[in-house]
Amino acid sequence: MYEVQCLDFLLTEKSVNLFEKNQYIFNVDSGSNKTKIKNWIEHFFNVKVIGVNSYRPPQKKEKRGNRKQRMKHGMHYKRMIITLKPGYSIPLFTS
Repeated sequence: MYEVQCLDFLLTEKSVNLFEKNQYIFNVDSGSNKTKIKNWIEHFFNVKVIGVNSYRPPQKKEKRGNRKQRMKHGMHYKRMIITLKPGYSIPLFTS
């Protein structure tokens, strides 16, 4: 029923600051959409999601000696910023 490949959660300075706003960042498979992610998060963590924003991270540049920089292949994942209803939290991030 819930076929979502969640690669990992993102733990950076920006994501830690978003914890205060009740927002969490996950890296997910590029084929996933917002509706699937919302349903999966609500079912798996037993929380209420009020918003899902997604974006693809920028491509990385590859440098080779004195040659010009060229673009590597695109990222094969999306980043999802999940906003939870006040009063809910994801247990992985509360400790």
